[in-house]
Amino acid sequence: MIDRKSRAVENIFGPVPSRRLGMSLGVDLMPHKTCSLDCVYCECGATTHLTLVRDDYISTGQIKAELKAVLSQSPSLDTITFSGSGEPTLHRGIGEIIRFIRTNYPQYKVAVLTNGTLFNLPEVREQLRDVDVVKVSLDAVTTTQFDSINRPCVGLRLADIIEGLVAFRKTFLHQFWVEVFLVPGFNDTKTELAKIKDVLQTLNPDRVQLNALDRPGTEDWVRPADSATLKKTAAYLLDAEIIGHPDAEPKDLPALTPGAVLAERLYATIKRRPCTADDISRLLGIDMDEVGQHLDALIEKGTLIRKQMPRGIFYMVSV
Repeated sequence: MIDRKSRAVENIFGPVPSRRLGMSLGVDLMPHKTCSLDCVYCECGATTHLTLVRDDYISTGQIKAELKAVLSQSPSLDTITFSGSGEPTLHRGIGEIIRFIRTNYPQYKVAVLTNGTLFNLPEVREQLRDVDVVKVSLDAVTTTQFDSINRPCVGLRLADIIEGLVAFRKTFLHQFWVEVFLVPGFNDTKTELAKIKDVLQTLNPDRVQLNALDRPGTEDWVRPADSATLKKTAAYLLDAEIIGHPDAEPKDLPALTPGAVLAERLYATIKRRPCTADDISRLLGIDMDEVGQHLDALIEKGTLIRKQMPRGIFYMVSV
């Protein structure tokens, strides 16, 4: 297990288990919350810096140094995944960081979880050309629903986004996945779903995933989709896989070493993904009693807050 005693490791989180990616180490390239979209359902909260400007938001050298510090310990990993507090392709150094991993740590797969908004840029398509898995979000293919659900940065055109995804798919030789987040009352109509299906058929992804509200989202009015609707919609959208809940059982997780800094790992996970106590236990391999102690301590400090959801009480970073 990774030694978290160094405070210098701030942008690397996990590892957490994933059904599709195995043990996945997260790399967060963006300050919270810098993105090209302000999605109503986002579990990271409202976008505070809505932008299309690509920049080194966090020093590329710092990210590489943190990766070296973590990966030099030869952790038991399957995948290094770019995700977290914002849109990773906004970081103009993502290609250099991917090459750094490929050159120095070829034993690990590389995945990028992206909203797909910048794939109209040839340099972005080139930077992601050699990763093992690219998963893009596609929640709407009409401007009305795109504006309502994803609330894009000024200057983003839905047609450009779709054209960029089509262009990327034509040359990308590895795993290409598309995730659709179902927002009841918006993109769940027959007309909208038919149009989404048409685009999915054009993109011909290796995997389609259907998601819905499970954790607290940005807007309180976003409702979860019921199970029957999810199953029916998944079947219609090319037999999509329904996702949402944590993947792993406790038996899949490595035991924590006695010196592991659990509170830091717990906070780093919740910062990027609201969780229940059970989620934390599963994701980090921590006994429920110990989870409760750490959560209570962070609540007392005012670092975390609780929110009741259909699946239980979620813990999230206080704003």
